[in-house]
Amino acid sequence: MARTYGVSQSWISRLMTRYRDEGLAAFKPRSRRPLTSPAATDAAVADLVLGLRKELAEQVLDAGAESIGRHLTHRHQLTVSRATIHRILVRSGAVVPDPSKRPRSSYIPFEAAMPKECWQSDFTHSRLTRPDGTPGWDVKVISWLDDGTRYALHASAQARITTPIVLVTFRETAGQHGIPATTLTDNGMVYTARHSGGRNHLEHELRRLDIIQKNSMPNHPTTCGKVERFQQTLKKWLQAQPVQPTTIAELQDLLDAFAETYNQNRPHRSLPNRATPATAYNARPKATPTGDRSTDSHDRVRHDTVSIAGNVTLRVAGRIRHIGVAEPTPEPAS
Repeated sequence: MARTYGVSQSWISRLMTRYRDEGLAAFKPRSRRPLTSPAATDAAVADLVLGLRKELAEQVLDAGAESIGRHLTHRHQLTVSRATIHRILVRSGAVVPDPSKRPRSSYIPFEAAMPKECWQSDFTHSRLTRPDGTPGWDVKVISWLDDGTRYALHASAQARITTPIVLVTFRETAGQHGIPATTLTDNGMVYTARHSGGRNHLEHELRRLDIIQKNSMPNHPTTCGKVERFQQTLKKWLQAQPVQPTTIAELQDLLDAFAETYNQNRPHRSLPNRATPATAYNARPKATPTGDRSTDSHDRVRHDTVSIAGNVTLRVAGRIRHIGVAEPTPEPAS
C-alpha cells in the first residue's frame, strides 16, 4: 500500500492505528496546528489591542494597526509589530476586508517636500442642531491644510462662503504661519475666476504676494485629495460628539478642539514614522514664494457678445457690471 500510493510505511501504520480507535473518522483531514505556540501573542496584549481599537474608533480617530502600535509604544511601553496587530484585529472580526476598494498601489501620490510649499483649501457643509435636538440650518466650514505635512492651518465655521471670506481666512492663516509658495484649490468661483476670464480677490492677493496659484482639473477631485480627506475625518469626528453644536460659535469651539487633536495627538499614516502633523511641520525648513510666474499667464483674454444696448456684461468683485462699448443697435424699420 505504501509503495502504491507513494507514502511511508510509518504513515500507513499510524492511519491503521487511528482506524482501529476512530473508524472512518481517522481518514478525515486534521488541523496541523502545533499543540503549543511559545511565540504566540499573549492574550492580555490582544485584549489591549482590541481595547485601543474600540477607544480610538469611538473618538473617531485613526484606529488602524499603525496607530494602535504607536499608542502601545507611548502609552503602555509595548512594542508589537503592525502585522501582529492586524492579525489580532482580523481574527476578532474588527477588520472586514473590502475588495471593492481601489488598491492603494494604483494611485500615483504627490506631495510637497517642505512645509508651506503648497497649501490646499476647500470648504464643506455642516449642519447645526436646534435646542430640541432636531436638525438645524446648514453652515459651511472652510479649511486650509499644509500639503506636505497635513498640518491643519485653519478651520473656521461660516454662515456662507464668498470670495471676500476666502480672502479673509487666507490672510488670517498667512498672518499666523507666513505666506506659502503655492496654493492648490478646485475651480470654485470663490477661489478662481479664470474660467470667466478675470481674477477675483484671492487671485489678486496671491499675485501681489508672488504666490503661484494652482487649480485642479475639472472633475478631478483626487488632485485636492488631502484636504478632502481631512474634511471627511473632521465631519466624522463632529458627528460622533455627544453634544452637537447649536450655534456657529459652538461649532467653532469644536473645530478648534479637533484641530488641536489632529495636529498634536493624532499620528498620521502618510507621514514618516507615523508622526503627528505638528511634529512634521516643526521639524522641517519652510518654503517661501519664489516669485516665478512662468506658469502664470499674462492678462487673461475673454470673449463677450455686445448686446443690442451696446454693452457687455461681466462680473467684477462679485458684482455684475454693464460696460458700454458701442452705440446701441438701431431698431429695424417697420
